[in-house]
Amino acid sequence: MRRRTLLGAASPLLLFDPHPPPRPRWTHTWTAAPQITEPYDLPPEPFTGDRAMLVNATLRQTVRLSLGGRRLRVRFSNAFGTTDLPISAAAVALPRDGRAGAPGIQPGSSRRLTFGGRDEVTVPPGAQMISDPVDLPVVAAQNLTVTVHLRDGQDGSALTSHPGSRTTSWLIEGDRLADPELPGAVPVNHWYLLSAVEVTATGAAGLVVLGDALSDGRGSTLNGNDRWPDQLLIRLRRPGLAVLNQAARGNRVLCDGLGPNALARLDRDVLTVSGARWLLVFEGVNDLGMTAATELAQRRVVAGLIGAYQQIALRAQACGLRIFGATLTPFGGNIYDDKAGVRESARQQVNAAIRAGLFDGWVDFDAAVRDPVAPWRLLPVFDAGDHLHLNPRGYAALAAAVPSRLFEAAAG
Repeated sequence: MRRRTLLGAASPLLLFDPHPPPRPRWTHTWTAAPQITEPYDLPPEPFTGDRAMLVNATLRQTVRLSLGGRRLRVRFSNAFGTTDLPISAAAVALPRDGRAGAPGIQPGSSRRLTFGGRDEVTVPPGAQMISDPVDLPVVAAQNLTVTVHLRDGQDGSALTSHPGSRTTSWLIEGDRLADPELPGAVPVNHWYLLSAVEVTATGAAGLVVLGDALSDGRGSTLNGNDRWPDQLLIRLRRPGLAVLNQAARGNRVLCDGLGPNALARLDRDVLTVSGARWLLVFEGVNDLGMTAATELAQRRVVAGLIGAYQQIALRAQACGLRIFGATLTPFGGNIYDDKAGVRESARQQVNAAIRAGLFDGWVDFDAAVRDPVAPWRLLPVFDAGDHLHLNPRGYAALAAAVPSRLFEAAAG
């Protein structure tokens, strides 16, 4: 920090510059909300046993970064584990040909991760551990490989993961941490143990997306990175802007589903994200769809959603975040639909409240993808096939609906 001396005083008085030059700081560049691993999402045999998982296994995964930087660090999560998670060794590298889901890494790019100077770390149940910084220059929208070896595995069957990775990970027996290729490795389309990557950046800021499977990318392309938050990052191309996807499939705002409700996970998944400046909330469809299709039940869930949105806004604003809401998209023809249109009426009521000023601003995802002839359903060219989730073209329409002016101060 710059300082100057006031001359003529008996002792020097240091006057501090109220506007010091910006310094690099740790900022999230990639996130994945930790989730409970359902039995059908556990690693395949032999990596899931009767008493432990990932015993003597090497796990290689790729993630796509939002921000670039010269130094990075990785967060490992045991949020839903009931036993210690002992990590024997971990490393970062650049994937072969820069591809998402690649099992190979570029020779010479591997960097060993340490934790307080040690190669090994044990993550207690419910906790996370952050690696020491490592020098590995990366650029925005670049894929990064994270490889982990677990010599002893994790006892029990409670594993923390992000099942909706839409990205291929690789498992192989033994310590293959720095091997450029993994011949014979087993593919699995989930992320395990990872929750975030951070980089040092100057003047960077992040948009955090709090959502469900519509933001997690159900209906998007495997290894294609074409969820709507991915496409928003590419569309905006704003230096210093991170788009941080904290969506979780099956998530609800008010009630637990495949993991804790949005109100319960807000602190962990949003308010403690380094560098976050904005929050966009896009969920509530599962609350409507999983509530009885009666007028009384839907009136209650609408009131509950509006109250929950207000609570999320209060908590986010108290942490200095600017918060936006996205209108809920149609689901006509899906199993959430009902012949009497009670849930559709409830969706319209929620959207009216969002448009009326519940948040600091709003984005009209409903208008972006609805069929203008039948606004209770998705435009067919955007429909992934189940009349609820979108295909990559539909996700592109959502990305295009987010006004770029919301982030004009991203590099400030």
